Parts: sequence; C-alpha cells; structure tokens
Amino acid sequence: MGDQKFEALRIKREIGLIGGVAIVSGTMIGSGIFMSPQFVLGYVGSPGASLLIWAVSGLVAMFAALSYTELGTIIPESGGEFMYILRIYGSFPAFFAAVTFVLVVKPCSIAAMSISISEYAMAPFYGGCEPPQLAVKCAAAVCILVVATINILNVRVAVRIQVVFLIAKVIGLTVIVVGGFVAMIQDSTMIVENLKAENSFKGTQHSLSTLGMAFYQGLWSYSGWFCLNYVTEELKRPEVNLPRALIIAMSLVTSLYLLVNVSYLTVMTPKELMSSTAVAVTWGNKMFGSWGWIMSVAAALSAFGSLNGTFFSGGRVCFVAAREGHMPDILSMAHVHRLTPSPALIFTTVISLVVLIPGDFQSIVNYFSFTAWFFYGITLSGLVYLKIKKPELPRPYRVPIILPLLVILAAIFLVLAPIVDNPQIEYLYVTLFILSGIIVYVPFIHYKLCPGLLNKLTVFLQLFLQVAPAEKNL
Repeated sequence: MGDQKFEALRIKREIGLIGGVAIVSGTMIGSGIFMSPQFVLGYVGSPGASLLIWAVSGLVAMFAALSYTELGTIIPESGGEFMYILRIYGSFPAFFAAVTFVLVVKPCSIAAMSISISEYAMAPFYGGCEPPQLAVKCAAAVCILVVATINILNVRVAVRIQVVFLIAKVIGLTVIVVGGFVAMIQDSTMIVENLKAENSFKGTQHSLSTLGMAFYQGLWSYSGWFCLNYVTEELKRPEVNLPRALIIAMSLVTSLYLLVNVSYLTVMTPKELMSSTAVAVTWGNKMFGSWGWIMSVAAALSAFGSLNGTFFSGGRVCFVAAREGHMPDILSMAHVHRLTPSPALIFTTVISLVVLIPGDFQSIVNYFSFTAWFFYGITLSGLVYLKIKKPELPRPYRVPIILPLLVILAAIFLVLAPIVDNPQIEYLYVTLFILSGIIVYVPFIHYKLCPGLLNKLTVFLQLFLQVAPAEKNL
C-alpha cells in the first residue's frame, strides 16, 4: 500500500438530459403518491380542494427547483443546501444545516419511505385490516438494512436498481391512470359525483394548520426536486440541462399525480379514500378483484427505488459536511477498494433506525417538512441576497427574482402555519434539538478542540472499516 500512487479520482460528466429527467422523476415518484392522497384529502376534507393542493404543490416545487438551478450554476459543488449555506452565509449556519439534514431530514425521509414499503408489502396478507405496528416496523427496518447494504457494497448495483425500479413505478402509475379512464368510460357516476360543482368543495377545511399539513403531505410526494443539485458536478452542460431536465420532470410528475388522483376518485368515494391505509391497494381491489395485490407490489417496489435514491444522495450530505470539517473526520472517508462512503452510510442507517422506532408515517413526514422547509427558505433567501448584492457573479442561468420570493413565502407559511394554528410540543423538541448544535459547534468546530480519544477512535474505525480519506472532486 505504502508506495502505490493513487490517481485522483475524477467523476466524469455522464448524466445527459434523459438521465437528469430520470433521476429527478425517479426520486420524486416514491412512496408519496401511493401514501399521501388519503392524508391530503383527510386534512382538506374535499376532493376539489385536494386536487388544488396537488397542483399548487407541484408549482411550488417547480419554482423552488428552478431557483435552486440558478444557485447550482453559481456554486457548482455537490452537497445541496449545506454547500450553498456554507458559501453564502458562512460556517455557523451551515453547521446547523448539516446537523439538521444528517440527523433529522434524511433519516426522517428514509424512515417514512421504509414504513410505506412495509405497509404496502403487508397489505395483501391482512386483507382490509391494518397490519400490526410491530410487524410494520420490523419489515421497515429490514428494508433500511437491505438498501444500506447494497449502497455500502457496490455503487454500480445501486444505480442499476434505480433504473429498474423507475420502470416499475411508471408502469404502476400508468396502470392506475389507464384503469381510471376505463372505469370512467364504463361508469362515470362516481367521478361526476365527486367532482360535481356543489360536491367538489363541500366540507373543505379552512384552518391554517390543516392547509399546512395538507401541503406537507403533498410536497412530500414531490420531494426530490432538489436531487440534481446534489450531483451538479456530474451533469453534461449543466447550465442547459439542469433547467430543462427539471421543467420536463416536474411537468411530467405533476400531471401524472393529478391524473392518478382523479383516477383514485373515479373508483372510490372520498370516505373510502380517507379510511384506506394503502390507497393503491384499495384501488387495485376495486378494479382487479382478487388480483389487487399486484398494485401493492408495484407501490412497494416504487417506494423501494426511492429509498435507494434517497440513500444514495443522503450519504452525500454527511460526507461533504465531514469533508468541510463540520462532522467527525471518519464520516468523510471512503472504502479503500469499493470506493463507497461507507462510514457516512452506516451512520445514516443507524440514525434512520432510531427515528423509525417511535414514529408513524404521518408524524415523521410532518417533522421532515417542518425542518426541511425552514432550510429551503434560508437557502433561497441566500439566492435573493446574491441576486441583489452580487449581480456580477457569473451565472449562465437566471430566474426572475419573483420565483424565489414566492417560494420563501410558501416556506414561511409552511413553517409557521402548523405552529400558530395548532402548537404541538413536538415542534419545540425539533427546534431545541437543532439549537442544541451550538454546544457541539463552539468548542469542536469553531475552536477546533479535538479530544485525543476521538483521534484514537478515528484510527480504530479506519482500520476496522478499511476506509481512507477521500479527495475533493472539483
């Protein structure tokens, strides 16, 4: 090992336009569209309003994604929000972003997806009943461990899985849409009832917190609009392909989601939709009778693909933060032979399993959205700052300043509405947890105090996990 010269690894720019569209739409279409419709409808209370929420969520996500594109062309580094906040606001706020994304946001989304996989995988075995929580949690833990193992052992396999599962998702959703149209042609009474002028907005809830919660669930289904920004360094001609891929993927996914929701409403009454634990399965049972389980398999596969994608990008944040000195060194290392950031991935896995134990799908998604949108808002305010203060920075792609401003307004609403309207102690816990980062920041990162014990631990883990520091790739 000693005298071998390692050549610096350069990541090639290999992702073209189609690849970009596949990455964005592949991460976005996950468990959301199969799990969230009943919650969105449950929060707003009427079919018309729920379709409106789905459309508006798509628009907000599209504006946010386009604003991120400009950031991605000004600061062309991988690592998403953490990198942007670090470069615009400096290391103190960036540390909070890193802590939050590594300890709250990514583990929450991983846990929520794994729960939805296991609920779908178990739905056929339990008929109409709800599967027991313990069984769901155990199956979810198994999913997390399987995906973690794949990502730690081999990057190439992880990428192949992504492509195969993307096909499964699109087929699953297409079946739902086509099935909905067939049902509509055969018997259009249900959809006409659900979307009739006097019925479609009947019973709409007008309180801020229910709207906020409904948007949380809707936007959760679009989460993934930012994932190309984690891999900016790997795009061909990013200034052209980033905005194009985003616009194509977002319009594709938004229209698919709206059609799928219409299809759900063609076959089910809003009551049935709200009481269902797994919408696609209820839909499948109504359409295919005893073959309804096929839908639950499709939904589980789709969510599994998304989980894999989230893992793939989620390990990155931890890795980049450690590389910038904001997390323990060990997390910035990569396996000597397999070249995967295994310590970062193992760390993410452990935290996700911890989050999984107490939480249920709805509450996990709400915490996820609460914390994530707080940081999306801060990141985009950074963009507005750069637009006003530093208009001379080279940026091949520009968005009108109104787009980030609209998204910042949406983010403020999303963070404040649930608290103002219906304060829950949990939001306070999340906030205190993030603020407790100061205790770690001041001694260890600002003053760079490093206990000798930590160095010994790092060396031990390096030998134990066979990892070495990874070079930065510009």
